[in-house]
Amino acid sequence: MSVDPVAHNRLAWDRQVDEGNEWSRPISAETVARARAGDWSVVLIGHRPVDRSWFPADLTGADVLCLASGGGQQGPTLAAAGARVTVLDNSPRQLEQDELVARRDDVPLRTVLGDMRDLSAFADSSFDLVFNPVSNLFVPELAPVWRESFRVLRPGGTLLCGFLNPDVYLFDHEALDERGELVVRHRLPYSDLTHVPAEERERLFGADAPLEYSHSMAEQIGGQLAAGFVITGFEELPHHSDATAGWLPGYFATRAVKP
Repeated sequence: MSVDPVAHNRLAWDRQVDEGNEWSRPISAETVARARAGDWSVVLIGHRPVDRSWFPADLTGADVLCLASGGGQQGPTLAAAGARVTVLDNSPRQLEQDELVARRDDVPLRTVLGDMRDLSAFADSSFDLVFNPVSNLFVPELAPVWRESFRVLRPGGTLLCGFLNPDVYLFDHEALDERGELVVRHRLPYSDLTHVPAEERERLFGADAPLEYSHSMAEQIGGQLAAGFVITGFEELPHHSDATAGWLPGYFATRAVKP
């Protein structure tokens, strides 16, 4: 039976919120107050704050789309810093975290439920910035993400994107997570649906875990270029929570501009 990744991962991320996933914990009122005073930071990859030079010099009044970025963290921070923020996410519960901060601290933002590959809710040239932290591992193909991001950005607008190094999917999950061993097992490109039997996936991650897909660097960077972007920044970082950290970068981040 085929699996709808949107429907599956919507329910899976709703459950992640209930289980206290670290990317589902709303920022504090103190963080909002600091952002309003100009002291703010957000993350694209791991726990490293994004270089402020990657953002517009002044966020005040900038139209920002936080793409697949629910959880009550980046969106409310950027809104408190002065941006006009829309948060799009596939999980209603993730969006509720943003709405919680908005109500609690009187932070104006808009939430939209949807698939990151389909931004038809937004007109062409609607945003100055698309902010997309690590999330495209939850969709099976990327070309629509880049095309839609390009379409909704204004000329001169910026896409900031974080994503996983596909090489982290080479390794046996159990050996990596339980023993810290790097045992090569999976051919790339990787998919939870094709590379791990359902019974093993349920035993290791739980039946309701989000489904993940690896994406090649050609899909990630080449895909942005094919959509029309010019890449103006690149960063890498070890994964913040697994044993690959001592051996290879687990995360990459790009800054791309729509000419």
